[in-house]
Amino acid sequence: MLSSQRRSRDEVREFDAPPSLTENLQRVLVDLIELHLQGKQAHWNVVGTNFRDLHLQLDEIVDIARDASDTIAERIRALNAVPDGRSDTVTASTTLPAFPAAEQTTTDTVDFITTAIYTAAHTLRTVHDDVDDADPSSADLLHTIIDALEKAAWMLKSENRKI
Repeated sequence: MLSSQRRSRDEVREFDAPPSLTENLQRVLVDLIELHLQGKQAHWNVVGTNFRDLHLQLDEIVDIARDASDTIAERIRALNAVPDGRSDTVTASTTLPAFPAAEQTTTDTVDFITTAIYTAAHTLRTVHDDVDDADPSSADLLHTIIDALEKAAWMLKSENRKI
């Protein structure tokens, strides 16, 4: 390699993420963790018509939310910040409405979880432009997650759709 092509350590620097970037990714993280937890709560307590199919579909949604939360947490770490997925942090800062306790009908479960998915997607969309301004690579991750969430919401809400 030519010496003119070599770069010293001083010339190559890590990306210096502004605090607003990691704060926005943290907002996304807590909503994805909460979506994962609500999906499991629904999975365990759904009853009624089409139970089995919905029970399995909820696990697919849980997988999407869990994988997405891991992606976001690892991105936060890659930016040299610390993600906070502790239960008290999630409870205090999620934007998702609370999922009701006890058994829920399949119809109500579809409505509750669809709302939760769209709420999480809304958080991603809300922070997207600021994330994109600070770090297009992180914004690319948001695109992928929004696509997966909105597809899951469409498939889920179709269970209750009447024409």
